[in-house]
Amino acid sequence: MPDYIGSDPDPGPGLRGDERTVKALVVGHMGAGKTTMVDSISEIEPVKTEEAMTDAGTHIDRADLPDKTTTTVAMDFGRVHLSADLVLYLFGAPGQARFFDILEDLARGALGALVLCDPRHLAETYPILEVVEALGLPYVIAVNEFDDAPRYTEARLREVMGLDPSTPLVSCDARQRGSTRDALIVLVQHLLTTLPEPVR
Repeated sequence: MPDYIGSDPDPGPGLRGDERTVKALVVGHMGAGKTTMVDSISEIEPVKTEEAMTDAGTHIDRADLPDKTTTTVAMDFGRVHLSADLVLYLFGAPGQARFFDILEDLARGALGALVLCDPRHLAETYPILEVVEALGLPYVIAVNEFDDAPRYTEARLREVMGLDPSTPLVSCDARQRGSTRDALIVLVQHLLTTLPEPVR
């Protein structure tokens, strides 16, 4: 995968040679909704690497998610056309700190990241942000609006998360295709303002 926005020399099944491709990460803490987001938007059957959660992991991972029975252990993968000639390859990374090396591997060739967070657990987003910033990836924060989650103003979210004014922050519902698409469009628009022109 090229590490810039450009034509894909080997587009693969279902893609034309003149389509431009972008690799992007979907990251966030455990339970933020990454798998749900990739599943809601992907035009192909998403690749998932979920495993059943066990009692042995409750002291390592979060124990306050009684309805969550599986967790991503490697990655999620999906593909979506954001326009007629722009294809986005989405790589969802696991959110637990013990899997951060996988996140770093998935970041190779990625142009940026959509950082998904649950407003009920904002503090758990900070370690993810540290990794993304250390990797030098431009990113957009997407606040996943869970039904029972508190609603904060943008100003308050920026304050508690210490966001740079130039970092876009959006709200979304990871279950809804249209809402996920809007968040990804903001990410691509942000990338176009922050990335250098590709060398031809």
